[in-house]
Amino acid sequence: MSTRSSLPLALTQGDPAGIGPDITLAAWLRRGELDLPPFLFLGDPAVLAARASQLGLAVPLAIADPANAHNIFPDALPILPIEAGMAVLAGEPHVATAKGTIAAIETAVSLSMSGRASAVVTNPIAKSVLYDAGFGFPGHTEFLADLATRATGKPVMPVMLLAGPKLRAIPVTIHIPLREVPEALTSDLIVETCRITEHDLRVRFGISKPRLAVAGLNPHAGENGALGREDDEIIRPAIDRLRNEGIDAFGPLPADTMFHDEARRRYDVAICMYHDQALIPAKALGFDDSVNVTLGLPFVRTSPDHGTAFGIAGKGIAKEDSLVAALKLASEISGKTGNVR
Repeated sequence: MSTRSSLPLALTQGDPAGIGPDITLAAWLRRGELDLPPFLFLGDPAVLAARASQLGLAVPLAIADPANAHNIFPDALPILPIEAGMAVLAGEPHVATAKGTIAAIETAVSLSMSGRASAVVTNPIAKSVLYDAGFGFPGHTEFLADLATRATGKPVMPVMLLAGPKLRAIPVTIHIPLREVPEALTSDLIVETCRITEHDLRVRFGISKPRLAVAGLNPHAGENGALGREDDEIIRPAIDRLRNEGIDAFGPLPADTMFHDEARRRYDVAICMYHDQALIPAKALGFDDSVNVTLGLPFVRTSPDHGTAFGIAGKGIAKEDSLVAALKLASEISGKTGNVR
């Protein structure tokens, strides 16, 4: 097994009716083959036991805490129990499980912030289920930032990074309707996003001089104003400010020519203006092995780059590749820098 830190990764259950339990079980079964870092599953043991039985997987489960998870991990899947709230059926989400899903995230952050876990790895959640329970955040990223702000007393700006073997991409605006993007996009927002990105790529990813390729908002990056003024009036001034600070940012670039093989060799990360501009190429180039990383937090957080996939939960066809990549990347990043920025 791995000789990494004795601190486990804190792996949340995600939505228990989704494929989180499936891929957790599958990843643990490949722990030796893939030299996985030890992780502590935060969730309901009954859900894992039922899913293992449904999938025909022989996975021993053991109640554990952060102090003994490392020693248990080679022989059993260590679990810190958090009740799901009801008997869970694969593929059938229910609002009654929202409390447990949220508690798992809060516990993972607490363990990481207190130095009892090396990083947070989150299984996919169903935002619609959480919204029905009164969840007040657009998604995981924003909730994690709020938890970090409450823990530190300092404002935290989260930055979503999609990290794959062929591309790193960041959306400046995230979970908002496309029609609201031009109003939400400001030079200050672009500059702060790029500052956080540059910092974390240096400190956590070990890239000494990160190169940031900044996409335009409009087709052809505005075509000198003929197709929109935002590229010249918002994005270009932000790039000028970044370059004056010594950050290697360049653009705005036409997004339709940024992601082919030769173009990607010119940069370390693509800074995109909205959600799909970043996530479409990221998922096209690495759907099964890309990782969602939240930059700007005082702890390391990664997640598989896919959703709950209720339609295939419990059917034995969910792929664990992205979770495996998330576990490995979380271990690698936290091993370099620890949790506190």
